Parts: sequence; C-alpha cells; structure tokens
Amino acid sequence: MTATSRPPRSGEGLALAQEAVRLALDKKASDPVLLDLRELEAVSDYFVIVSAASEVQVKAIADHVEDSLRESKGLKPWHVEGREGRHWMLLDYIDVVVHVFHEKTREYYLLERLWGDAKKIEIADTRPA
Repeated sequence: MTATSRPPRSGEGLALAQEAVRLALDKKASDPVLLDLRELEAVSDYFVIVSAASEVQVKAIADHVEDSLRESKGLKPWHVEGREGRHWMLLDYIDVVVHVFHEKTREYYLLERLWGDAKKIEIADTRPA
C-alpha cells in the first residue's frame, strides 16, 4: 500500500454509518440520508449525508462525529476535508464517508441525486421529541 492509497474496507460499514447518523443527530443535524453504495462502483460502501443550518453547526456536527468515534471505537478518519470553509465537511472512514453540508451547499451539489442509483437505508430518528 502506498502513502496515497486507501486502506482496504473492513466490511463493518453499516453499523458505523448508523452510528455516524446518530451522532450527527445528537448535534441537531437535519435531513439525514444513508446511502448503500455497495452494489455500485463507488469509493465507499456507505455515504452518510446530513445538513446543518450554519457553518458553526457544520463544524460542530463533524467534530462531534469524529471525536465520538475516536473515543468510543478508537477510529480516526483516513481523510478529512473542509475544515477551513465549513460549507461541506467530509470524514472518510473508508467503509463510510460522512458528508456534513451547510443547507445551501447541499442544495447546490445534490449529492443524493448524483448517487441516485444507490439504495437508501431508512433512518429512525430516536431523539426525544
């Protein structure tokens, strides 16, 4: 494996993706989508896509997901993008890529439409009302 190549996938992506969704919802992320990309030629098995109302919230959500997965599972993202701009932060865990979008940026990129052939996995919002 070269310094720029991705490590192999672990096959434990669904549980990690569901945990990332739960953690994002802890910080009031909105419109969560979980895409199963395993049947497509994709760089990852799952995409988690959530929205935030502000740049501050984008960072708070991404930081919470990253910090919580590091503390609870010993996981660090293989790659992180968007820390400077905070319109779209990406946490790449190989099996799972977490996308935290500012609402306007998500509307512009329409990532769910780009990956429209992917199976959507139902997300149960278990937060108290």
